[in-house]
Amino acid sequence: DEATSSVDTETERLIQDGIDAALADRTAFVIAHRLSTIRSADLILVIDSGRIVEQGNHTSLMRSGGHYAQLYSKQFVSEREHEELERRVP
Repeated sequence: DEATSSVDTETERLIQDGIDAALADRTAFVIAHRLSTIRSADLILVIDSGRIVEQGNHTSLMRSGGHYAQLYSKQFVSEREHEELERRVP
C-alpha cells in the first residue's frame, strides 16, 4: 500500500477499486500500513512482534475495540485532520 501513502483519498479510492477488481476471486496477502486499504478484506490478521494478536474482518475488529480498532481510529482521525489542513492552505 505504499503506492497510496502520498495520494489524496479520492485517488486512493480509485487505486483501491483497481486492486479490488484485480484480486476478485483470488487469495492475496496484503501488507498494509494504511489500514483503509484493507478495510474490505475478508480476513485481517493483526501481527504484533511476530505473533497474530487479532483476526477478523474490519467490522468485527472494530467492534472488539482492540489493537486494530485503536490504530484504525487514530489513523482515520490523523488523515482527516491532514486533509482539512490541506483544504485550508491556499
